[in-house]
Amino acid sequence: MLFGLVSYCTTTVENPVTGEKQRVQLSPKEEVVLGLQARSQMAAKFGGLYPDPALQNYIDKVGNEVVQESKAKTSGYPFEFHLLRDPQTINAFALPGGQIFITAGLLRRLSSEAQLASVLGHEVGHVVGRHGAERLAKQQLGTALVTAVGVAASDDQGGGRQAQVIAQAVNQIVNLRYGREDELESDRLGVQFMAQAGYNPKASLEVMQILASARSGGASPEFFSTHPNPENRIQKLQALITQTYPNGVPPQLEIGREDFAQSVRSRLPPATQ
Repeated sequence: MLFGLVSYCTTTVENPVTGEKQRVQLSPKEEVVLGLQARSQMAAKFGGLYPDPALQNYIDKVGNEVVQESKAKTSGYPFEFHLLRDPQTINAFALPGGQIFITAGLLRRLSSEAQLASVLGHEVGHVVGRHGAERLAKQQLGTALVTAVGVAASDDQGGGRQAQVIAQAVNQIVNLRYGREDELESDRLGVQFMAQAGYNPKASLEVMQILASARSGGASPEFFSTHPNPENRIQKLQALITQTYPNGVPPQLEIGREDFAQSVRSRLPPATQ
């Protein structure tokens, strides 16, 4: 237990993009390796990759613009974007090291290139923010604590087993997928990255409204199980945009409805409401 605590508490690095002090035990190279090892398993959970090279190329185009034209480029992660076949699940997620996924179920509910840039920019924010590495560091601490509690509480009445189960439950709670602060930071980074790439950040508000509408319509987006949605999230996004652009969002920032319709709508029909 002492080893786990010391290891976790003494491993602190500064994030070169956000400037935040973080407790992580993986190097960026190790994050990349983990992401590459897990990408095929992740894709398999959602029916594999979508079998349309033109659609995949469009996802790559928008994702690469968000990265290459923003501060995210300085992170050094080799980002890869993947469109998944699953037509029902409404989700997007990121693995450590730059592997980013969006399901066909979510893509078909979008209506502009800026909205797509918002979704991908948010996931890029998770990678750049090293949220996965932070969670893994906590998991390693949790594993050490579970082992310590199990050993210390062992007795003939099974108390050790009970204590270990409790410790595991606590460990799961601590390591819930992306906490509220992670989501808010990714919202902030995503808005920053998409605007630097030339996209209108108001599209992030539209995405949240689309997801809320899908949930109220009974679709129960998987997005909300992996991306906690506090009631004030839209308000925080609006406040962030207003703070960044006190004189209004510059009109030259792109929305891209026509490009999206031409590249996506003709190949991926919209969802049935």
